[in-house]
Amino acid sequence: MTASLIDQLVEHRGIESNYTDAWGKPATIESTVKKKLLGVMGYKVDDQSALEEQVKQEMIKDWLTPLNPVHVQRSNDALSFCVRLPIELVTDEYSAQLTLESGEVIAHSFEPIDGELVNVNHIDEIEFHEYYITIECNLPLGYHNLSLVADGESLSEMRVIIAPHSCYQPQTLLDGNKVWGLSVQLYCLRSDNNWGVGDFSDLAYLTAEAAKTGADFIGLNPIHSLYPANPNACSPYGPSSRRWLNFIYIDVAAVEGYDQDSTKAIVNAAEFQAAIQLARGSELVNYPAVTKLKLEALSAVFDWQCQQYFSKNTTQNRAFKAFVEQGGESLQTIAVYDALQEDLALKGKASWGWPVFPPEYADYNAPAVAKFAKANAKRVQFFLWLQWQAAQQFEKANKVAQDHKMQIGLYRDLAVGVSEGSAEIWGNKALYCTEASVGAPPDILGPLGQTWGLPPMDPHKLYEQAYQPIIDLFSANMHATGALRIDHVMALLRLWWVPKGDSAKEGGYVYYPVDDLLAILALESHRNQSMVIGEDLGTVPEEIREKLADNGVYSYRVFFFEQAKDGGFYSPSHYPVQSMSTLTTHDMPTLNGFWHCDDLALGKELGLYPTQEILASLYESRHDNKQSILDTLHGHHSISDEISRDVNQVGMTKGLNFGMQTHMAGGSSSLLSLQLEDWLEMDKPVNIPGTFNEYPNWQRKLTQSLQQIFSNPELQALAHRLTEVRRQAKQ
Repeated sequence: MTASLIDQLVEHRGIESNYTDAWGKPATIESTVKKKLLGVMGYKVDDQSALEEQVKQEMIKDWLTPLNPVHVQRSNDALSFCVRLPIELVTDEYSAQLTLESGEVIAHSFEPIDGELVNVNHIDEIEFHEYYITIECNLPLGYHNLSLVADGESLSEMRVIIAPHSCYQPQTLLDGNKVWGLSVQLYCLRSDNNWGVGDFSDLAYLTAEAAKTGADFIGLNPIHSLYPANPNACSPYGPSSRRWLNFIYIDVAAVEGYDQDSTKAIVNAAEFQAAIQLARGSELVNYPAVTKLKLEALSAVFDWQCQQYFSKNTTQNRAFKAFVEQGGESLQTIAVYDALQEDLALKGKASWGWPVFPPEYADYNAPAVAKFAKANAKRVQFFLWLQWQAAQQFEKANKVAQDHKMQIGLYRDLAVGVSEGSAEIWGNKALYCTEASVGAPPDILGPLGQTWGLPPMDPHKLYEQAYQPIIDLFSANMHATGALRIDHVMALLRLWWVPKGDSAKEGGYVYYPVDDLLAILALESHRNQSMVIGEDLGTVPEEIREKLADNGVYSYRVFFFEQAKDGGFYSPSHYPVQSMSTLTTHDMPTLNGFWHCDDLALGKELGLYPTQEILASLYESRHDNKQSILDTLHGHHSISDEISRDVNQVGMTKGLNFGMQTHMAGGSSSLLSLQLEDWLEMDKPVNIPGTFNEYPNWQRKLTQSLQQIFSNPELQALAHRLTEVRRQAKQ
């Protein structure tokens, strides 16, 4: 019986049994893996009677709740929902009272029995019926509330989400225009003024200068909140909270109060200035040093603002309070977490994340946490204030894009998850399955599969929470942007879950309510006037690509992956119009690194290849690919005839590098994203997947400052050439 029940649960909870792997072959998920995945979801799979009782209680809870937690549908459709009631009540008259987001109330009377009977069940000898109700009404887009009312009393409530049929798309792209922009890791920017890490003022400068050359967007790495008290945890794809910003990007000198004597006394000290110069001049970002400098200076500025503004009824105080109120519990959570982690670290206690916090602090809602927050109210307020400052500076950078008439402007990148010890999980543990990690099954680039250390959201809990966490994520990351790139966009359909302690190969796919999530994405996209780009690389089922396209989500096309079966590379003129094309990504070598096989040499040095034979085959494949690329470039007259057609005689040169970029510019994709690293002909990559301490991931800076880049006549000429080729590509 348990086996049968487990099979039912596997289907009910969206655990996939079969899938098509990266090589196009059918693959099967082992029954032991499926059982483990149910276990990490909280099911008592090793105790038959306990499991049966658990499933029974879940079923009873569902049937005793007349309405579902949330209902999502597209605009212009009749409102339809399910109602569950005891049989003796299904002939009564009820009122479906809809409170619209605007505050307007609409009431519709109905008798459940007039609807379609879809299910019947018995609980304690009482027969329950579930009816499918349809009400003809045209609801506006937005988040509404439906209350089931009988005899003046509300029996149950449900969120109703009405969404547009597809995501927002800028008119310039709908008109067929082709645009290009630069993709950057914000931290890696060098400038004459920053403190050793790129900041929001650098972003504003980059945006203005790029716009002058014809660029229409600046694409950013995730700028999510990390860990001020654990600065070495610097991966932008393993954040503490995806709703809030990384304070390290604040330009301290641009914050009001920086010029006051109290702050200047700190900053102008010889030791402090020497530390800034050292951090600014280093080849790698020194996160601990920069974090220490910025926290010290910002603390002094905050103290001045507290005295100047926050002790009285000032405009600044009202604005700060409004920001805090709007941020709600999520903002309080990250601020308390940061203050608590800092306190534990200063006391020499284990503090890398909530799993090692003292037991009384292991949950945001614990009484001891509330007591700590009260006792340390000013430090908590400081971390709230940091988020306020970061938000203001980011909005200012976005305003620069608008003022310079960029067609898209800034675009942000939404990471697929948060790290295990994050504030986001600490504040909502019920939502996350912390005994599993998100990852990827074996594929061509990762034959062993990947485990990313990011606990997945439980799709059932997400549904029970009326999708609020995902609404908040989309809304926060689209705010003050022209586009949002969603990393590993397949997560909207399914995620590869790996039970903790197991290898990535021993994972399985868990499905998510893709239609509901895409509808919410479309709604937030229109509300924020922010288009959506989905990173759809890796093992991607065709069904998600079709859904994404139908929902107005732009595909992600990487030149090196757009390869035919015969080894040739597709012309960018054959890419989908509804896509963003690029040459490389942050997980790949730069153009120079690729051509000179620096990534393979580095991989060998780091021990990433199990055998010499595997490495040899990769070198052979790279040689063949480079020849095919040369064939493609010459075939389309994208590079000079002075460059040999024989790969054995061609090293990477400026002419070849710039030729590859202009080759992409002539393509059919609406968007073209190019990396500053390739403008600068850099060798070293941003990140090497599969490494942790072996390589300084997320630390490498650009080799030139922004001021040098935009005063370089060769780069100016490249930018203007890209703009012209993109203009011609429309025709």
